Amino acid sequence: MATDVQVPALGESITEGTLAQWLKKPGEAVAQDEPIASLETDKVSVEVPSPVAGVMSEQLVKEGDTVAVGAPIARIDESGTAAAPAKAAAEATTNPPGAGETPALKGDSTAPVAEAEDDQVTTLSPAVRRAVLEYHVDPSKIQGTGKDGRLTKDDVIAAAQAGSSPAKAGAQAEAKLPSTPVQQPSAPGPRPSSGDRREERVKMSRLRQTIAKRLKDAQNTAAMLTTFNDVDMSAVIDARTRYKDLFEKKHGIRLGFMGFFVKACALAAKDVPSVNASLEGDEIVYHDYLDVSVAVSAPKGLVVPVVRNADSMSFAEIEKTIAVYGKKAKEGTLTVDEMSGGTFTISNGGVFGSLLSTPIINPPQSAVLGMHRIEERPVVKDGQIVARPMMYLALSYDHRIIDGREAVTFLVRVKEAIEDPTRLLIDL
Repeated sequence: MATDVQVPALGESITEGTLAQWLKKPGEAVAQDEPIASLETDKVSVEVPSPVAGVMSEQLVKEGDTVAVGAPIARIDESGTAAAPAKAAAEATTNPPGAGETPALKGDSTAPVAEAEDDQVTTLSPAVRRAVLEYHVDPSKIQGTGKDGRLTKDDVIAAAQAGSSPAKAGAQAEAKLPSTPVQQPSAPGPRPSSGDRREERVKMSRLRQTIAKRLKDAQNTAAMLTTFNDVDMSAVIDARTRYKDLFEKKHGIRLGFMGFFVKACALAAKDVPSVNASLEGDEIVYHDYLDVSVAVSAPKGLVVPVVRNADSMSFAEIEKTIAVYGKKAKEGTLTVDEMSGGTFTISNGGVFGSLLSTPIINPPQSAVLGMHRIEERPVVKDGQIVARPMMYLALSYDHRIIDGREAVTFLVRVKEAIEDPTRLLIDL
C-alpha cells in the first residue's frame, strides 16, 4: 500500500513553499517521522517527515518546484523493501561511483552527491557544494557537525584550513592557488586559470526574495531617518572581565554584550515608548512589553528570531535565548513562531567588523538599533586625551511615529545605561 506525503502546514499566512532539497531517493528505506525533503518558505526552512515507515517509491515534484500546503510531493510504499529502482541500478552499472569525475563536482547544484568510496549517499546544500568546489575538498572525508551529521559550510572551510582533505592537498600540488580562491564553474571539467572570467547564476531563494521585498517596502513606506551616538564600552568590558567566569559557572553561558544592550533598550523604552510602538493604519499601537527581534546571520540570509518579554528577563535568560537562536539559525531549524512578532530590533554588525551603518527598520516596527565594532579611539576625559574602547550606535526610526527629540533621547538613555551599568540595576 502506498501513502502520499503531503506538504505540512507551514505557519500562519504561509500557503506555499519551494522544495529546496530531497533528503531521500526513490528506493531508499524511510522510517516513520524521518525527514524526506526540505521545504523553503518565505521565513524558514521546514523538513517534511514521512507519515509512515516504508520505502520511497516516487518523487512527485522536482527540487526548485513551488508546492502548496497539502499537496502530495512523494509516495511511500509501506510494503516495499529498500532497493534502487531499475533506472538507478542501470545508471549505477553504466556509471559506477568513482568512475570519471569526482561525484561532489557534478553539475546540478541541487542534486544529491554520492560518496565515492561507499554506497552511502550524502546530501549537500548549494552553499556547501559551492564551498566544496571553491576549496577543493573531498566531502566524504569530512565529519559533519550539522543536524543528523550533515556537512555545513563551516565544516568545509575548517577542513580546508586544517589541510585534512586529500582532495585539497592534490589540488595544491597540481597548481599553486592565489590567496583568494578563484570561483570555480558548476559544470565538471578542467579548472580555469586565474585569468579566466567566470559567471555563475544562482536563483534567489524564497527567503532572500522575501528579505529583499520587505526591506524595499520599508524604505518606500516609512519616513526613515537615522540618528547616531557613540558609547564608551569601558564599564561593560570591565564588568564582563570581572564576572565572566562566575557567570558562566553559575548559568552555563558566556556573558556577552547583547544582554547589556537588550536591558538598556528595555530601560530606555520606558522613557520613550514610541520607539517600541508600531503603526497600524491610522493608529499607533503602544506595547507595555519588549519583544526584541535579534538580527542573526544564517546561511541563507538574515533572520530575526524574537526574544519575547525581554524587559522582564535576566541577563542569563537573554544570553541563553540568543545562543539557542544562533544555533538554530546556523542549522536552519528556526520555526515561524520563533520569528513572528517583535516590537523592536537590535542588529549587531560589529561582529563582522562594521564601523558605522544605517540599519533598515523591520515593519511594522518603528525603530532598529545598530551596534558596531569596538575600537580604541582618543576621547577627552576630565580635560585629558585618553584612549577608550568606543562603539558607534545608530538608531533608524520611522519619523511618522517618532520625533527627532524622542529618537535622540532614547539613544542617550541607552548610552547612559551602557556607560554606567548600575542604572540597569536601580532602574534609572
